[in-house]
Formats: sequence, structure tokens, C-alpha cells
Amino acid sequence: MTDPQVGILMMVLFIFTILLGYPIAFTLLAMGLIFGFYAMGDRVFDLMVQNTFDVMANDILTAIPLFLFMGYVIERANIIDRLFFSIQVAARRVPASMAVAALLTCAVFATATGIIGAVVTLMGLLAFPTMLNAGYDQRFASGVICAGGCLGILIPPSIMLIVYSATAGVSVVQLYAGALLPGLMLASMYIAYVIGRAVLNPKLAPKPAQEELDMPIGQVLRLMATSFFPLAVLIMCVLGAILAGLATPTEAAAVGSLGGLVLAAAYRALSWERLRESVFLTARTSAMVCYLFIGSWTFASIFSYLGGHDLIEHWILNANLTRVEFLIIAQLIIFLLGWPLEWTEIIIIFVPIFLPLLEPFNVDPLFFGILIALNLQTSFLTPPMAMSAYYLKGVAPPNVELMNIFRGVIPFVGIVILAMVLLYVFPGVALYLPEVMYG
Repeated sequence: MTDPQVGILMMVLFIFTILLGYPIAFTLLAMGLIFGFYAMGDRVFDLMVQNTFDVMANDILTAIPLFLFMGYVIERANIIDRLFFSIQVAARRVPASMAVAALLTCAVFATATGIIGAVVTLMGLLAFPTMLNAGYDQRFASGVICAGGCLGILIPPSIMLIVYSATAGVSVVQLYAGALLPGLMLASMYIAYVIGRAVLNPKLAPKPAQEELDMPIGQVLRLMATSFFPLAVLIMCVLGAILAGLATPTEAAAVGSLGGLVLAAAYRALSWERLRESVFLTARTSAMVCYLFIGSWTFASIFSYLGGHDLIEHWILNANLTRVEFLIIAQLIIFLLGWPLEWTEIIIIFVPIFLPLLEPFNVDPLFFGILIALNLQTSFLTPPMAMSAYYLKGVAPPNVELMNIFRGVIPFVGIVILAMVLLYVFPGVALYLPEVMYG
């Protein structure tokens, strides 16, 4: 076998091993070391040590544990249940008010944490039973929670965009600016869909009780002032400082972590136990991300050394594809990879395969990154491997069937595909803010 063929065998064995259920980070590292020893001898161990040092010394990645800590502190301090209730009361006269409140809460919480499992699980415990008790259709409510929980991949300060920035060498600040309008567009499309469905079929989302509709406006404003605005101001300050160039993502994440602690203390929800849990979860998730980087960079280096990247690049360039055809094929591959793999492996292992092809096809790496972030929404929502559906099923009442959750998310997959089409046709949605703000 030639070296490029060995590289393709390495990729196939990795995917097969992942499907068997082995831990991804250590599978990557093992494959990299085994095939690296075949290709480079014992120099592969020097490569692994160098990759470990590069990951730990990467300034961009320092923002990840800080954003994670901010999200975990907010989650553990029970701030989100206050947020959901206040938005629900404020939107009480809107059709499907609970669904709209759930989507807005998911968007805000996703902005604060960016962890899909955490958002879907918490909203599945908090909002999902409330919607079912209010008479909402089971499939309708399931789709709202699953789709809303995935918004953290796209809406900044997204951790996924930080990882893409470190992988592709694109400014994370410009990525945040580019992702802002597409993220708001997708969230708005979700809200428009649930309101439209409720207007056409009121049985899907019954109106709230009369006593809720008659709540005085002063009480509503007080709820918003004590629940919604503090967290919204914290997120806007963190994101605004990054986009305005007043602070690096790492510095803004540090301030956000401090702000999360202050908010938790202000709500009298900051205890030693909750702080300890937040630190533990942050350390565990950060360690997972770092091991994934070490393993995937070692794997990708050996795959490239064997000629795997060159073989794929040569095959695509000789196919005489147009720019649009290349983008569609690339996004289709990423969509399919999202079934067996997490977004971290897709960004760190497979995206570098496409990066050298962006220049021949005249594709902006920033635009490509926003497309991937939008595409990965479908990976979490598309049956049979829709991870957000499994997260929700794990915390849903026993009478909620997984097939009903799958049926509920399908319309939202269609909305994401429509958003991707709009982004293809109007790339300025992603490129306008970076061009205006940073030239």
C-alpha cells in the first residue's frame, strides 16, 4: 500500500472504532501514535509532546474554560428558571407564549454557556414539563426545546467558533461579528414558525390562564428588571467588549465569569457546593476539549504526513466543481459526519481537509466557518442520531416517546436548511458586520 492509501485506511479505521463506542480523544491519540510510528518511527512521540505544549500554550483556547465557568455558574445558580418565567409572563399575549419564551431563554442561555447538552437538559427539566402541563402538543414542545438548545453552536460567544478560530487561523472577533446576524436570523425564524403554527392550529399551544393575562404591567416590568435584564446586560457587555475591540475574548470571558459570580451572589444562590460543582464541571469539560485537541492534531498531522490531505485535495480539484457545488458537497459531508461525531472532532479533524481548498474555490474562511456552525445545528437535530433528542429524552417524563421527539424536530431541521440556503444566496448576512466593523 502507498502512504496515501495507508492514510485513508487510518481514517476509515478511526470512524469504525468510533462507531464501536470507544472514547474519541484516546482513539485519536492511539491511531495517531500507531500509524505515526509506521510513518515516522519514534519521532511521533516528539510530535505528540509538541502538540500537547501547543494546545496548552494557545492563548485563544484559554477563553474556553472561562466561558464554560460562566455558563456553569449561571446554570447552577438557578438564574435560568427566573429568566424563563419572566419572559413567559412578558410574552403572555403572544400566540405560543411558552414556546416563544423557551426559545428566547434557550438563546440567552446558549449565549451564556454554549454547551448544547447543558441547555437542552436544563430546559428539558424546566420548560418542557411546564409546556406539557399547559396542554402543549408533545411533539411541538419537544422540537422547541431541542432546536432552541442548539443555538449555542452559532450565537456568540460560541465555543465552537473559538475552536474553529484556533484551527483555521481566522480572527475569533471577526467570527463573532459574522455569526451574530445569522444566529439572530435563525432564532427569529424559529420564533416566527412557532407563532405561525399556533395561529393556524391553536390546539398545539393553548393560551395561558386568564389570571396570567390580567397581570399588572408594573409586576411584569419588575420581573423583567430582576430576572431578564441583569443577565442580558452581562452578556451584552461581554460580547460588546469583544466586538468593539475593548477586550480580547479571553479577557472578556474572565470578566463574564466574575459577572456570573456576582449575579449568583446577588440572587443569593452562590454556595460553596454550587461553586465546587461549577469548577469541577469546567475542569472536566476543558480537559476533554484539550485531550481532543492533542489527539486530533496528532491524528491530523500523521494523516497529512501520509498524504491523505493531498489525495483528497487532488480528487476534489480534478472533479471540476463550481464554487457552489464545492460548498454543497463540503457541507453535506459535514452534515453526515455530525451523526457519529461531536462538533469538536469535525472542526479539528475534518475541517482542515477543506481549508486548503477554500482559496482555489474563492471561499472566505470566515464565511465557511459560519456555514459550518449553521450546518452543525442539523447534526444535533436530524434522526436517528439527533443528540439533542437523546438529551431531552433523558430528562423528559416517561410517557414522552423518542419517536415523538424525532417528529417534533423535523420541521426545525427544515428551517435550518432554509437558513443555509438564505446564507448561500445572501452571504452578506454573515460578512456585513465583519466588513463594516473591521474592514
